[in-house]
Amino acid sequence: MPKCKHCGSFVTTAYVRVFTPNDVNQPRVCPNCPDLIRDGAEVREARSSRTR
Repeated sequence: MPKCKHCGSFVTTAYVRVFTPNDVNQPRVCPNCPDLIRDGAEVREARSSRTR
């Protein structure tokens, strides 16, 4: 069962297949990390809020 490396939340295998490179099994951030985004090889805080 894949999990987010940042928050530990469950992510689907479909999410992993779409949003991670082929050799990676856990995304760096997920939809449950609303104010974090992937930026190249790093994870950073979003410049604007992602929550509604």
